Amino acid sequence: MLHEPAPAKINLALHLRRRRPDGYHDLESLFAFTEFGDTLTGEAADGLSLTLSGPMAAAADVGDDNLVLRAARALASAAGMSAGARLHLEKRIPVAAGLGGGSADAAAALRLLNRLWGLGWPLDRLAALAEPLGADVPVCVHSQTMFGAGKGELLSPWPGSMAGTPLLLVNPRVAVPTGPVFAGWDRQDRGGIDRTAPLTALRNDMTAAAVAIQPVISDVLAQLSAHKPIVARMSGSGATCLALFDTNAAMAATADALAGTGWWICATAIR
Repeated sequence: MLHEPAPAKINLALHLRRRRPDGYHDLESLFAFTEFGDTLTGEAADGLSLTLSGPMAAAADVGDDNLVLRAARALASAAGMSAGARLHLEKRIPVAAGLGGGSADAAAALRLLNRLWGLGWPLDRLAALAEPLGADVPVCVHSQTMFGAGKGELLSPWPGSMAGTPLLLVNPRVAVPTGPVFAGWDRQDRGGIDRTAPLTALRNDMTAAAVAIQPVISDVLAQLSAHKPIVARMSGSGATCLALFDTNAAMAATADALAGTGWWICATAIR
């Protein structure tokens, strides 16, 4: 039995530049990953199957269109072999939350099956295969802090390391579909990411559109900001918001202060 982590993805910055003719958006993003996430296990089998458990399993799709199964079939096809594996996903990442849960799971499937089937493909090759599965899947294959451009698939290292930085994730228990948030963007190009700028000078251009759909997001950001984090920001298309802190004590104090809200709260760190 093989085990593969599927770390949650966060966007420490997300700058939208333009809508492309293919329906995607040109963007620039600072991707990072957390110590928190899902876990995929797998073993050899004649056919391909997937079961789910965990606190977020009920909200996840386990049908043939599940990204884990699509990733498995894509890898088997590219490798010229039949897809055989018995997979189980422990689902902890909230669904439709701006944390790339489905993308992280698909990427974990590619990494796990690459080992299970003895392919030995490098991560760059898996990431290239992942592009048709979704804009966030290639960076999730790498699961490390990276700069992304294009629709998110043009990846390069980010200077320096933020590993171990205390991180609080807060979701007000509402789902925000990605499509309507992109559609609600005002299409104003406010400029790309300056790699020399502090995190506080960066932004998430999807925030206003997400707040228009779920106004509670602004309440989450206001409460996080009140506790003086390094930065408080919405992740991806929402509704999850994040806050980085200088110390674990400051993060824990903020988590305690928000405990009575009924929101989903996860204290973790950047991996």
